[in-house]
Amino acid sequence: MGLFMKSICILAGRGVYPVELAESARAARGERVVAVGFRGETRRELAKVVDELRWVYVGHLRSLLEAVKDLEVEEAVMAGQIKPSNLFMTRLDAPMRALLASLPRRNADTIFGAVGEELATLGVTLSHAGRFMESRMPKEGVLTAREPSPEEWADIRQGFELAKVSAAYKAGQAVVIKRGTVIAVEGFEGTDQMIRRAGKVGGKGGVVVKVAQPAHDMRFDIPVVGMRTLQSLQKAGCSCLALEAGHAVVLERERFVSGADRLGIAVAVVSEKGRTEDV
Repeated sequence: MGLFMKSICILAGRGVYPVELAESARAARGERVVAVGFRGETRRELAKVVDELRWVYVGHLRSLLEAVKDLEVEEAVMAGQIKPSNLFMTRLDAPMRALLASLPRRNADTIFGAVGEELATLGVTLSHAGRFMESRMPKEGVLTAREPSPEEWADIRQGFELAKVSAAYKAGQAVVIKRGTVIAVEGFEGTDQMIRRAGKVGGKGGVVVKVAQPAHDMRFDIPVVGMRTLQSLQKAGCSCLALEAGHAVVLERERFVSGADRLGIAVAVVSEKGRTEDV
């Protein structure tokens, strides 16, 4: 490992999250930062901000474990999404098929938890998905120039309660409410597709609420929003987004907030009680 005392491996999915995490990890402690990327999912620009990048195919567990072992790391972090349909449409290798067959229920917790157990056999600890990203996890308050209207606050309170129930059943972590009516609840398709579906069903003016699961395992499936989320909000005509304080990562925060301001979308960060204070 040369001059490096510690190493961290990013298991990198889609989007800018792995890139920002790599930059933050290097800035925080100057660690050796390596990554395993998934062909067709991971941004190639990640190679510019890590010391080494290995490529594997989605669903090939053996290749993933071999890559992590070869990279000689003590710690791994999952960052970025893998397209949900890949669990059903991608050709899986024998170890991954066996892993899935061993699970009575298949969701992010069980699948990625099982992958974490496989990593543990290599002496690799799967850490908090928000590691090194604390500065991008906003506290309670309103991020945008426009605050939610009284009607939107009412929808946020209703949506927070419903999203917590949905998340507890591993069904999804986000909902869309419009003037007291439940327009959409997140399913396997993910938040962005749920938002766009809500726009088609309920029209403009929906309020999106995204939370973490109760007793959330923060090693994976941490709530994340970014520019892709903002594009979905715009396309669906949503007027407001609410996130759970301390449990969601906002990627490219300045760009995200300025974009929301430009579109007139209010973005609030709320606690379990739904109260806010200045950020």
